[in-house]
Amino acid sequence: MQSSRKAIGETLLKVENVTLSFGAVKAIQDVSFEIRRHEILAIIGPNGAGKTSMLNVINGAYHPQHGIITFKGQPRHDMDKHEAAAMGIARTFQNVALFKGMSTLDNILTGRNLKMKRGLFAQMLYFGPALDEEVEHRRKVEDIIDFLEINAIRKTPVGRLPYGLQKRVELGRALAAEPDLLLLDEPMAGMNVEEKEDMCRFILDVNEEFGTTIALIEHDMGVVMDISDRVVVLDYGRKIAEGTPNEVRRNQTVIDAYLGVSH
Repeated sequence: MQSSRKAIGETLLKVENVTLSFGAVKAIQDVSFEIRRHEILAIIGPNGAGKTSMLNVINGAYHPQHGIITFKGQPRHDMDKHEAAAMGIARTFQNVALFKGMSTLDNILTGRNLKMKRGLFAQMLYFGPALDEEVEHRRKVEDIIDFLEINAIRKTPVGRLPYGLQKRVELGRALAAEPDLLLLDEPMAGMNVEEKEDMCRFILDVNEEFGTTIALIEHDMGVVMDISDRVVVLDYGRKIAEGTPNEVRRNQTVIDAYLGVSH
């Protein structure tokens, strides 16, 4: 499905020999792989395989004891979350992390924070360049609301929304940062079939229309096989396979560790 859709570019992010431990527990053990521009890379594996820990390393939430993350050609031993965001890495979470009392529009607008250049004093006066900047940020947010087809809930507090729509709002907030690399942690979790189909469509559209590179964790193997260009498989913190969806699906090590005979 993916091969005819686009051309994959050069390496955007490289993970080299990363090891992450929490005391005696090794969450990630000497893992290496790369994420290429304009691709959708799926990271899969059983619970406890180290998938979310790997995303946390990539976006600077965790600092590995060994290994290097290279993003846009710049090697980073310790990159914090703010630095990662400033360089163009955005993230959604396994459990929705939104401001429940704020509207859909205002939640998405918070994703523009790093794009806001005017100082606090200029924003308080709210005229001239500060007003122009505010108008531009709101225009970007409205474009995202249109793209995600959530106009009907733009003024609704997100705490009142069903879970599937909250996940879509969280995607919108990540897109508001205009990332080069978008990390999605189980974007389909807790969704029904229709909601999953919608989210798949939006992920593919983000990748195709915005040119955003995407790395996602997902347990639904139907989704993984349908939308991914490549797949990395982790098990007990180690990488056990990497390749196209078809290559991974036929890999006996992956079948034994994760997929099972039913897949």
